[in-house]
Amino acid sequence: MFNNLNEEIKTFMDRDPACRSKWEVLFLYPGFKAIRKYRYAHWFYKHNMFFIARAISQKAARKTGIEIHPGAEIGRRIFIDHGVGVVIGETTVIGDDVLIYQGATLGGTGKDTGKRHPTLGNHVMIGAGAKVLGPVKIGNHVKVAAGAVVLDNIPDHSTAVGVPARLVRQNGKRTDELDQIHIPDPVSQELCKLHHQIDKLKKELEAVKNENI
Repeated sequence: MFNNLNEEIKTFMDRDPACRSKWEVLFLYPGFKAIRKYRYAHWFYKHNMFFIARAISQKAARKTGIEIHPGAEIGRRIFIDHGVGVVIGETTVIGDDVLIYQGATLGGTGKDTGKRHPTLGNHVMIGAGAKVLGPVKIGNHVKVAAGAVVLDNIPDHSTAVGVPARLVRQNGKRTDELDQIHIPDPVSQELCKLHHQIDKLKKELEAVKNENI
């Protein structure tokens, strides 16, 4: 559990342009502290010392605002940016090179037993405030937009947005028909209808006048 310290420091330095030195990462970054404490807690958890594991994780949560259950399986080079409000459940599995922003939740729905939390592949981004709930599978190279709520599996190389989340991009191509440029103007449409009705009334009025002459 002590072998990857330098790698994790480098991960934070590479991913955060505001970082100026490894000393900042070591002493000032809550995401880094939470990950290191998780590594220790996970070691105790795997050796059936559950009370010590939870004690370490809860102390880390109070200090960093990031709650990672010691039973979670987390890969290498994870980067938790800012971090406040991040929650990672007990049966969560996270691959390598994953980026998680503040307020994100990898949690359960309360309806499942056993495997209750998500499985994330490699090179996944979970946006700020996003919720990934239940034993869903998130593929490799997936982006979950800020504020999205994911309740279903997401395939590789995809982008998901919205509540509930839907795919808007897969394998570099848009999967929806949303055109945010050529959207009809409802006000303009109503004005056109009114102009048409006025022209029609004018013609009818002219016809009535001609009949009375």
